[in-house]
Amino acid sequence: MANITVRGRIALRAAATASWASQKAGRGKGSMIGGLIALLIDKTIMDQLGRDRRTVLITGTNGKSTTTRMTAAALGTLGRVATQADGANMDAGIVAALNLDRAAELAAIEVDELHLPHVTDSLNPAAVVLLNLSRDQLDRVGEINMIERKLRAGLARHPDTVVIANCDDVLITSIAYDHPNVVWVAAGGGWAMDATSCPRSGEPVLWEGAHWHSTGTDFQRPEPNWWLDGNDLVDDTGRRFPLELALPGRANRGNAAQAVAAAVALGADAEGAVAAAATVREIAGRYRTVRVGEHAARLLLAKNPAGWQEALSMIEPSSAGLVIAVNGQVPDGEDLSWLWDVRFEHFEGVQVVASGERATDLAVRLTYAGVRHETIADPVRAIASCPAGHVEVLANYTAFRDLNRGLEERTA
Repeated sequence: MANITVRGRIALRAAATASWASQKAGRGKGSMIGGLIALLIDKTIMDQLGRDRRTVLITGTNGKSTTTRMTAAALGTLGRVATQADGANMDAGIVAALNLDRAAELAAIEVDELHLPHVTDSLNPAAVVLLNLSRDQLDRVGEINMIERKLRAGLARHPDTVVIANCDDVLITSIAYDHPNVVWVAAGGGWAMDATSCPRSGEPVLWEGAHWHSTGTDFQRPEPNWWLDGNDLVDDTGRRFPLELALPGRANRGNAAQAVAAAVALGADAEGAVAAAATVREIAGRYRTVRVGEHAARLLLAKNPAGWQEALSMIEPSSAGLVIAVNGQVPDGEDLSWLWDVRFEHFEGVQVVASGERATDLAVRLTYAGVRHETIADPVRAIASCPAGHVEVLANYTAFRDLNRGLEERTA
């Protein structure tokens, strides 16, 4: 258990009081306000809570919450694991997660990309999982090559940390390329629009099948230590592990591969880690199916062009309807020009409904994509407008949050 200073104990007691007050006021679980209060009183509280733990940090543009849940499950074969239940991946949420189970000797912590360098300095993790890096909310995150350089510099301060890196992602490979302790995983890289040029030299990146290289330099795809082959996960000794996931999509297979690689790097048995990761079925409401009248609605979340493209590939073509809900609030990014980067498919035979606060913006994009659709701003009403049966619902961050609240109120 972490040895907490007197000031730290005062900070955590104040945090517990603030969390209790938030819950009593009906303002949610109170974990975030508790973490914020603790950090205001003692800026070193994250360092103290992370001391004497073997921690895995998970970051990337997409898949953080899913991979964190899978990593926690895989590490669970070694012992108790502290982790986030709600995807709160900035400082206050991390402090709350570590404080929730101070006796756990292991931790699987999701970290926002911008926060990874200083969180790594604070927690000195045993391993860092780098999933993917692509354009996100430019009004918050900024230019993607700048993020790559910051993450590369941050990891350089921790040469003993094992880095679990996706060698199919050019930007992630650049971050880890010079690190002395890397486990390379061929986790897939379906979105390559943000890595057409080398982040180190500016030269074009050329693809030859699964392999890629930068012209004029020696920067190229490393040979993986773990890769996917059909339904199997394979390691560099040739051992094969059947990977039968409860979650859909090729991206989640890559997430599972990196989660298993991280757990094995910390000493877990590979077969047990694979079995544990495969048990994950739902992450903060994502992928779950809910009943809305005569409809069985499966809820999917996407937050940026790469995530949207992957989520669209999961849509069941035999569905009775597809509701696409888009908001433009601050957590989503108020600039929705990224909609024009997404390759919206033609869903013949599927009723498509544009929904959310920015349904009209989406409707314009769908029109230019040649997708026949209706426009209904309220996502719950949009689901109800579809023919009876299975309906896919794809929403961005606050649209997903608001839809879940609307469904809870409807149930209540």
